[in-house]
Formats: sequence, structure tokens, C-alpha cells
Amino acid sequence: MKSFEYLQPTTLEEALAALPTSRDPKERERVRLIAGGQDLLTEMKEHLAEPDLVVDLKRIEGLDKIRVQSDGSLVIGATCTLAALEEHAHVREHFAVLSRAAGSVGSTQIRSVASVGGNLCQRPRCWYYRSEQIPCIKKGGAECFAYSGLNKYNAILGGGPSYIVHPSDLAPALVALGAEITLRSATQQRILPLERFFTLPSEGRVQQENDLGPGEMVVELKVPSLPAGAGTWRSDYFKVRERGSYDFALAALALALLVDDGTIRGARLCLGAVAPIPWRADKAEALLVGRKVDDEACRLAGEAALAGARPLEHNGYKLDLTRGLISKALRQLASS
Repeated sequence: MKSFEYLQPTTLEEALAALPTSRDPKERERVRLIAGGQDLLTEMKEHLAEPDLVVDLKRIEGLDKIRVQSDGSLVIGATCTLAALEEHAHVREHFAVLSRAAGSVGSTQIRSVASVGGNLCQRPRCWYYRSEQIPCIKKGGAECFAYSGLNKYNAILGGGPSYIVHPSDLAPALVALGAEITLRSATQQRILPLERFFTLPSEGRVQQENDLGPGEMVVELKVPSLPAGAGTWRSDYFKVRERGSYDFALAALALALLVDDGTIRGARLCLGAVAPIPWRADKAEALLVGRKVDDEACRLAGEAALAGARPLEHNGYKLDLTRGLISKALRQLASS
């Protein structure tokens, strides 16, 4: 690991002042933020990140808190741990999909230190990107080696020119809940729908997975209460992985349903681990409204959610896996 300077600011302003404002990617990489460090430290050990300065956010007061607003909505600080999010009583009762997503990450030890902001901003897990010897397109090279190589874990939706999948479990849950993200720099604040924070490789930022600008950092997430309507909202997070624990998803689904006497009155559906961004399945949501969950509804929802999918040589299994996950989730939530 390359040697680096270490800064422990106690205020947000001090942390922001340390961030480069250059648009040059190499200059921006010179300073990196750390909270739990579960991704950054791995990258530094593998020489994928070699910052001159590491800014530790853990001493900034209030940045690790979960606040419940008077209307039942949430404000989640960027350095809040996944364990705190998983175990929070209000989150468990009213935002079950978020609690379950947080609880699906890694191990108990990892969740106790990993942060919300870090989970959303973590880098790809594609093994070509993670190998320091391979000059893939995510590291400034000219080629996505996964496209014609070993692509079992890569994207079937939204791929090209890079075929990474977004590794976050929190992201699909938060997108399904309509969360907003607050970004701060030394000179401005931006609030945008979390769904718009993540960027496809085809949108011109191949080496970046999100819309973080020069000198910006994630400060907090705002999660609104689900809209009132006839019936009861039910939500959960569903994840398929090769090992029973401590593994990234092969396919994942964040689902929230408003169910009234067996009929779906509202639906929020976001796929994980199948695209370079959390993949909001709005067409599937629309066709579910007004239906009861039966074989036809499950089939149509699966087809709509995967419309336009283009599997690579080794990941076609993700089609059937995701369809099965959607069917299982719909039946489980509709009958609970």
C-alpha cells in the first residue's frame, strides 16, 4: 500500500475543504473519503486506489444518525452503519425492505463498520476491474474484458461499453422507496432523486458509477413515507447468492406492494445485481396495479422487468433467476 496522509476533521466544512475541485479524475482520486473503509482499504491494498490524502469522516458529529421526522419519513446520515440501519425499530416496522437489505450485506462484523454512503458509492466487484494487472475500461483502458471473457456475474441490462453490475444492496431498496440523496461541496448543496444519482456507462462517465461532482460528498439520504392508499404496504428485499452468507448477489429485488383484499393498488420494484445501476422496473410496477397475484401477473411482471435484457455468454441464467425471484417475492408479499 502506498503511504498517505491522514486527516480526521471534526466538522463537515473541514472535510469538504480538503476535497479537490478539479474535474480531472486523477486529481480527484488524490483525496479519498473513508468511513467504514470496507471498500476503500481493499482498493488501496490492491493498488486500485493510491490517494495522497485519506479523510476520515467518523468524527463529524451527527453524520452517523438516523432521524425520524414528524411525518414518519427518515433522514439517514452518510456515516450511519448498516448495522444501525438494520436494527433501527422504526426502519424495521415501516421500511422493512431497507432493514432487510442492510441485513443482507456481508457479515455482522462488516455491517458494524460499513457505512450507508460507502455502500452506495462502492466500486465494482468485476474481477477484471479488481485485478491491478488488467487495464480494463473502468480504469481508463479501451476494453471491457468481461464482454467476451468470464462474465458470469456481469450485467444483462443496461450494459455497454462496461458491463459491471452495481454491487450495492441498499441502493435498490432506497430507489424503490423513492429516496433522495443530499450532496454537499464547499460551495453548494444538491438534492436529487437517488435513482438519478447512479449513471450508466453509456452516459459518458465510464470510469464513474454516480453523479458525484468535483469536491462533492454524500451527506445524507431522505426516505419519504410510502403514499397512503387503500390497503397495507408490505415490503421486503430478496437476494440470491452463491453462498448462504458473506456474498454479493447474483440477482436481487427490492419490492414494496400496497395490497387491498388481495389486489395490488401500488407497486415499487427495483432489481439489483443485473445492471450497472439499480434497475427500476417501472413498467412492471404499472402492469401489476389492479391485479391479483397469480401465474399470469408473475409472468407479465417478469417479462416487463427484464424487457431489453441482453445476456452475455455466461450469464443467461440471470433471466430465469430474476423471473423466479420476482414470482417468489410477489406471492410472498401478496399473501403475508
